[in-house]
Amino acid sequence: MTGEGAPRVWIVFETAWDRRQLEACREAWEDRLAPVFPEPSDADCEADFDVLRFIERAADGSLGRIDAVLSASDYPGAAAAAAIAMRLGLPGPQPEPVLRAQHKYYSRRAQREVAPEAVPRFALVRPGGSARVPMPFPVFVKPVKGAYSVLARRVRSPSELEDFLASPEVREYTHDYLAIFNRLVAGLTSFEYDGRWLLVEELLHGRLVTVEGFVCEGEVEILGVVDSVLHPQGSFARFDYPSSLPADAQARMGAIAARVIRRLGLDWTLFNIEMMWDAQRDRVSIVEVNPRICGQFADLYQKVDGANGYAVALSLARGERPKIARGAGRYRMASSHPLRVFEPVRVARAPDAADVAAAEALFPQTLVWNECASGDRLEEFARGEDGVSFRYGVVNLGADTPEEREARFAALCARLGYAFEPL
Repeated sequence: MTGEGAPRVWIVFETAWDRRQLEACREAWEDRLAPVFPEPSDADCEADFDVLRFIERAADGSLGRIDAVLSASDYPGAAAAAAIAMRLGLPGPQPEPVLRAQHKYYSRRAQREVAPEAVPRFALVRPGGSARVPMPFPVFVKPVKGAYSVLARRVRSPSELEDFLASPEVREYTHDYLAIFNRLVAGLTSFEYDGRWLLVEELLHGRLVTVEGFVCEGEVEILGVVDSVLHPQGSFARFDYPSSLPADAQARMGAIAARVIRRLGLDWTLFNIEMMWDAQRDRVSIVEVNPRICGQFADLYQKVDGANGYAVALSLARGERPKIARGAGRYRMASSHPLRVFEPVRVARAPDAADVAAAEALFPQTLVWNECASGDRLEEFARGEDGVSFRYGVVNLGADTPEEREARFAALCARLGYAFEPL
């Protein structure tokens, strides 16, 4: 993308967001940096991939020159990028703090030390093990290393939890799907527990948001707070920036995030923390910590504030303190709309590249990700993002009012022209 002499920034385990977001903020890097996308991508990384060998080959120069490294991939990208940076002496977080943040049990322990008021009671359980937990039912159970909302659920009784822990789906996920994570834990940490465990915790209540920021030389700065709007079925319907939460609630979230990120030992990285605000109890709770950029939200900040999250990530990877604008964007608000179906369907028509380009041209700074093709069957919800729906695309747009946002979204959907047939 840039001249051969420019510093080469490796973006490892490429995600669906990377190239579009980098294009959206090209003016921030094109004269200074050359993005490189080594294989495999995040989506093409198989469970038997030798991630430790990949790290070694990157560090010894076998895969080419690396002047900086980053990743928007939750698994295995964030930890692999940190390990490569450490081996090469490049700016970036250390791999053990990254894995500590990702491992929900160790992350909860660190959170509890510095923000006990925001942490529910929790306990570690293993597949096929006892369902005894030190808290009343119902509870929430999830793998200690998650992937979207796969196998994360509310459980009403000890017998239901015991049946869940004994299910083949749990064993397949924790042993097979998390094989790379387990190798990373074994090779890069001193942890006693790897990914073959689950976390049980008290139910959390309130409005869900994502607090995103970065840490640089131990100083934490918040990029923004993004609201999660849910469908009645529980799937994500929309993500809105800026948040509509009260300013004092957002300030408390930022303060809690800063304490937790410093305690986890993260530095020179973006992070995003899912949190809840219970207005009735005036309580902030931590859901989980992700030690990486949220690729889906990066342009929302650009639309409102003028700074794309990927520009921040590139600065950190080069050892530079990011410069953050506030309110300098084109719009007063921005939203990311996942497109979903809740019943099995066949895709009768999906947009082609020309349709996507025409839709994006309707309104400045619109980004569209199409995730299906004509003829596809959208039916394996159990393997999807949340178990109850199938996401077939994403639309990110800016607007000045909620009414304008809804009108623009309707116009974009009409121009994209998706059509489905029941199965």
